[in-house]
Amino acid sequence: MLKYLVERSRSHREFKAEADIPHELMEEWILNASHCPAAMNLQALKYKIITDRDQVAELLPLTRWAASLDKKLPPEGHGPSAFIVMCHDTSIAPLKPIFMIDVGICAQTIMLSAAEADLGGCIIGSASSEVLRSKLSLPDCLEPVLVLGLGVPEDKVVLTVADSGNTKYYRDAENIHYVPKRPLEEIIIK
Repeated sequence: MLKYLVERSRSHREFKAEADIPHELMEEWILNASHCPAAMNLQALKYKIITDRDQVAELLPLTRWAASLDKKLPPEGHGPSAFIVMCHDTSIAPLKPIFMIDVGICAQTIMLSAAEADLGGCIIGSASSEVLRSKLSLPDCLEPVLVLGLGVPEDKVVLTVADSGNTKYYRDAENIHYVPKRPLEEIIIK
C-alpha cells in the first residue's frame, strides 16, 4: 500500500478547474502530519488552509511551478483548488535547519494523504515568505516555509528509470510528464 501511495504522490501541476477539496479533509491530512516525529518534539509547524477561490487565485501568481519545463504551469484555468501554507512558529523555536526536516516529513505526509484520497498536488518552495506573510496577514512569528498546491490532478505523470544519470524531468508532445528516477543499483552503497 505504501509503495502504491508513494508512486501516486507525484508533483502534479495541472488540475480540474471546478473540483473542490473539503476543508475538513485537509484538516485530517494536517492531523496526520501532526502525528509525525518532530525535532525535540517541539511541533513548531502551523498550517494555513486556503480554499476560497479568490484567495487561491491571489496566491497562485506568487508561486513558481517546474521552471525547468520552460512552460507556464499550471496552465490558465487549471490551477489548484486549494493551498496549504506551512509555517514555522518562531515563538516556539527559532527556525534552524533541523526544523526543515520536520517540514519535509510533514509535507510528504500531507501529500501521501492527498494521494490516498485520489487527489494530488505539488510541494512549492519558491514563494517569498515575506510576500506570503503579508498577503495572508500572518503574525511575524509565523514564517512560511512551504506551500502545497492541491487539487484533482488533470496531468499524467509517469516514473521512468534515469538514463545515464539524467534525472531531468520533461514533457513529451502529448503533454505526459516523465520523471526519471535513479535505479536501485545506483543508490545503494556497497
